[in-house]
Amino acid sequence: MAAQFTARTAAGVEDVPRLAARGITVGYGDRTVIDQLDVTVPPGVITTIIGPNGCGKSTLLRTLSRLLKPAGGSVVLDGEDIGRLRTRDVAKKLGLLPQAPVAPEGLTVADLVARGRHPHQSWLRQWSSDDADVVRRALAMTGVAELADRPVDSLSGGQRQRVWISMTLAQGTDLLLLDEPTTYLDLAHAIDVLDLVDDLHESGRTVVMVLHDLNLATRYSDNLVVMRAGAVLAQGHPRDVITAELLHEAFGLRAEVIEDPVGDRPLIVPIGRTHVRHDPCNGPAR
Repeated sequence: MAAQFTARTAAGVEDVPRLAARGITVGYGDRTVIDQLDVTVPPGVITTIIGPNGCGKSTLLRTLSRLLKPAGGSVVLDGEDIGRLRTRDVAKKLGLLPQAPVAPEGLTVADLVARGRHPHQSWLRQWSSDDADVVRRALAMTGVAELADRPVDSLSGGQRQRVWISMTLAQGTDLLLLDEPTTYLDLAHAIDVLDLVDDLHESGRTVVMVLHDLNLATRYSDNLVVMRAGAVLAQGHPRDVITAELLHEAFGLRAEVIEDPVGDRPLIVPIGRTHVRHDPCNGPAR
């Protein structure tokens, strides 16, 4: 059963969750992927969803963002049923970066980031100097201001991810959902993007991510949601959640969990069949 996570202020007063799923059932056609799942996103922290391939991580994120409609249950955003909110109102509260987004050919960085202001436009409120200021700040915050006139498709993978995050920031939301933001990036660029995500969190944003790399998820998260077969297996701080037993139950992975020599979170050391000096389960390697 998933642990209940409730954020508290310094005075011990409970905060209302920014985002929560209440008994949601979600699927594709006749196939159910998530069945009666409950999960809470606490405010002001980085929550990362992890789990084996096909367990429903991205399905959960897409449902939390209202891209998918649950067959049962509901998603609650700031105390309101997200399914009853207008799309424009949701976009003003919640920014989503989907997996491997693609920009139209030839679109410049500045034009892509400006699209983040669309939820704030209407026939009564056209583009203004305030919108231009928001776009400039978003470009500066993600370190891509000097790329403003470059076509998005001419950038490196790491630069593109920064630009897409910049567009999400231009929406002006303080709740960001990122679906595998480090996909296809080498380790150096993945660290660069996650450092940026951490900076955004430090500036006051609530972040929900899906990641595959368990050690990066542990390093950059305050709250882990561990999934298996469409259900939440555990939820909480990495120090409380990550154990050798949980890794075996969730992933079928044999591993040691040790103290990270450069951080304050646990470090996962997988155990394979070869190049293992000592297997704590079966004794010295042969």
